[in-house]
Amino acid sequence: MSDLAAVADERLAPRSTARRLLGRPELGAVVGAVAVFVFFAFAADPFLQWSSFGTVLYASSTIGIMAVPVALLMIGGEFDLSAGVMVTSSALVSSMFSFQMTANVWVGVGVSLLVTLALGAFNGIMLVRTKLPSFIITLGTFLMLTGLNLGLTKLISGTVATKSIGDMEGFPAAHDLFASHWTVGSVDLQVTIAWWLGLVAVATWVLLRTRAGNWIFAAGGNAGAARAVGVPVARTKVGLYMAVAFCAWISGQHLLFSFDVVQSGEGVGNEFLYIIAAVIGGCLMTGGYGSAVGSAVGAFIFGMTSKGIVYAQWNPDWFKFFLGAMLLLATLLNAWVRKRAEATA
Repeated sequence: MSDLAAVADERLAPRSTARRLLGRPELGAVVGAVAVFVFFAFAADPFLQWSSFGTVLYASSTIGIMAVPVALLMIGGEFDLSAGVMVTSSALVSSMFSFQMTANVWVGVGVSLLVTLALGAFNGIMLVRTKLPSFIITLGTFLMLTGLNLGLTKLISGTVATKSIGDMEGFPAAHDLFASHWTVGSVDLQVTIAWWLGLVAVATWVLLRTRAGNWIFAAGGNAGAARAVGVPVARTKVGLYMAVAFCAWISGQHLLFSFDVVQSGEGVGNEFLYIIAAVIGGCLMTGGYGSAVGSAVGAFIFGMTSKGIVYAQWNPDWFKFFLGAMLLLATLLNAWVRKRAEATA
């Protein structure tokens, strides 16, 4: 048998289950999630109650909805530092347009969707046209939106919060879609959990079963080489930014229809939580590697930690310390898993 045939046979040989697992980007996050769960199971008795499970899932979903598109964007080799305030911008547009125009709230929801998608397109087009780093582009958008959120809210409403729209036509139906909940036994489940899991399923299908998924990995792995083989890198990156904007719209509507008013200063800093969830879930900062499932596991770790500290009756001031420690440990674990995967490939 020739050397070429031997190589071909080796490539065609079935991979072991252990080798396939080591090749999954979310493996480190799953190990970390199990460790966090076991830790709080012993440290906080209420953590294992069924009623606590719904609370943990809700906290995870509010981060997870945004962590999914942020993970895809990172796989595509880019960042979005405006994602947190874009959620608030989406809610503010819905609320103020509906109230000021005395229209059905669904009109405000529709206008908000168009405005938010336009913001995402702006980020993507500015990136591909100027060739500036996404850090600079989206930091500029972050600052502009932060100022607009506060300035326009005070100009229109006279305060830093919007007016209540709870008595407007269409509010109950919009609340059902974006902020309802249902009870299963003793577990209270928010509709955001369904949104979150649905987005994870769609994003996983896109990444693993479509041409667009191949484009995302190629654009993040080596944009120049991807262009050379015909991958529409610019269009892919604009689409990823618009996906972030779409999920920001979903999160913004949940924020609005949960409380019927919105504080203009909300959302600042949340973009780092989305990025942390994606990184814990196995996404590389350099792009080209990661998964939507990993981002979901990263968000679940966030939910367990944020609520586990409360159930353990610890000082919540320590939360950011634990979050930072988890980020470092998860990054180190993911790097080790990837090296092992490459060594056994």
